[in-house]
Amino acid sequence: MDTLEINDIRAYGYTGVLPEETTLGQWFRVDLTLWLDLSLAGQSDRLEDTHDYCGAIAIVHDLIRNHPFKLIEVLASAIAQAVLKTDPRLQRIQVKLTKLTPPIPEFTGQIVITLTRDA
Repeated sequence: MDTLEINDIRAYGYTGVLPEETTLGQWFRVDLTLWLDLSLAGQSDRLEDTHDYCGAIAIVHDLIRNHPFKLIEVLASAIAQAVLKTDPRLQRIQVKLTKLTPPIPEFTGQIVITLTRDA
């Protein structure tokens, strides 16, 4: 099976449990891996024979910016479900969601969740 990767989608949103997250917000990064058959597109050179990833990027931006959740697990699941619904050729999706600067005292790292869902 072939994959299409869309990396480093960034958006500012308000998902989180801590007051700083829901009031001040924070930056999120999303990487998507989409499983689908790309053999026809590899021969035809036509956009309609592949997945138009501009729609997936728009979905990620919308969900992060306009739909705050308490848990990043819910946000990542919502992204997976929404993108899978856009194209019947998509067989699987992996969503890697990163909180770039979580407001945790004495912690300078990132929080990452990766989930995989089948269509």
